[in-house]
Amino acid sequence: MLGSFLSRLLIMTFGYAYPAYECFKIVEKTKPETEQLLSWSKYWILVAVITVLERIGDVFLCWLPLYSEAKLALFMYLWSYQMKGTKYIYSRLLQPFMRRHEAEIDRNISELRSKALSFAFYYWKKALDVGQTRFLEILQTVSTPHNQHN
Repeated sequence: MLGSFLSRLLIMTFGYAYPAYECFKIVEKTKPETEQLLSWSKYWILVAVITVLERIGDVFLCWLPLYSEAKLALFMYLWSYQMKGTKYIYSRLLQPFMRRHEAEIDRNISELRSKALSFAFYYWKKALDVGQTRFLEILQTVSTPHNQHN
């Protein structure tokens, strides 16, 4: 029971800041090792998945004792001992799941992208129509002789 603030601080440090610094050191090398880049890429993929699941599941799980400490332990497991945690979880859990559902995920992303573009264009057109109407009203008000307003 580390306390909420301390747990969040440790998760930010060991789940995000430390791995980001390690990635920085690798990327800044003259010739970064492909295996290290792949390991850290897999780490960040897992962190993204954990973060998405956390946003959904936190409501249901945050009340569990040692929940924050378990998240901290998971992050540390992922990058500890030369990334074996990442390798294990990625190859045993995430990769098989993603391969099995890749076509469906791609299809859903394509549909979502299309709907988002349609939504954006629709509201952009509405905003332009409102803006044009307001602009014309302002021009009409400004161009009307002053004595007609009184």
